[in-house]
Amino acid sequence: MATSAERADAPKETVAQRAIGQIKSMIGEGLLQPGERLPTERELAAQLGISRSSMREAVRALTVMGVLESRHGSGVYVTQLETGDLLETFGVVAELSPGPRMLELLEVRRVLESTATALAAARIEPEQLAEVEDHLKAMETSSAPEEILAHDLAFHRVIATAAGNGSMAAILDGLSSQTFRTRVWRGYEEEGAFERTHLEHTRIYQALDPESARAASSAHVAGVERWLKGQLETG
Repeated sequence: MATSAERADAPKETVAQRAIGQIKSMIGEGLLQPGERLPTERELAAQLGISRSSMREAVRALTVMGVLESRHGSGVYVTQLETGDLLETFGVVAELSPGPRMLELLEVRRVLESTATALAAARIEPEQLAEVEDHLKAMETSSAPEEILAHDLAFHRVIATAAGNGSMAAILDGLSSQTFRTRVWRGYEEEGAFERTHLEHTRIYQALDPESARAASSAHVAGVERWLKGQLETG
């Protein structure tokens, strides 16, 4: 049991935070459905027993999270609760994180991407595999770093989509944003590592059977991790 001192040190939940939790619970319990219009601000504030200003703050926060959307002149609605929309802010975290946090995020990406690649190996459609090959060839023939980066991003996105798990694909999309990859690839460009990373991508493409693909993908991201860790240690 927590002591009185521990309880005193614990951060207090604001009225708006409590309202956020209550609205999320209403959605989770099916009392509010995706696409459904919320009661008016006045009605909902009265229902939850809070002030309209606290209600407004809660709605703003849930809108930023992608849970609610405000339609001018129409009201506030529950979004369709698509995974990509709900995880959009996750991509911002990846883009703004300092070096050590980037390393942590790469570790997460390594675990998820290797699993996604293994799943894709069992589920990928012929046209998706052809698209992966197209991006691989474009990476080899492109001379501009920006083009190589764009095809690298698309290469992994097709594989994540082919895995057939929308939630995993959305998380990986946040971990593989253009800005995040650009920060890593700037160092790659300086060290002439494009040839090595192309070879790693080729191995992923050639090894699209579940276990081989998992190992190839994990090794690829682990290589990026080792490079970034070395940069942080020498920087």
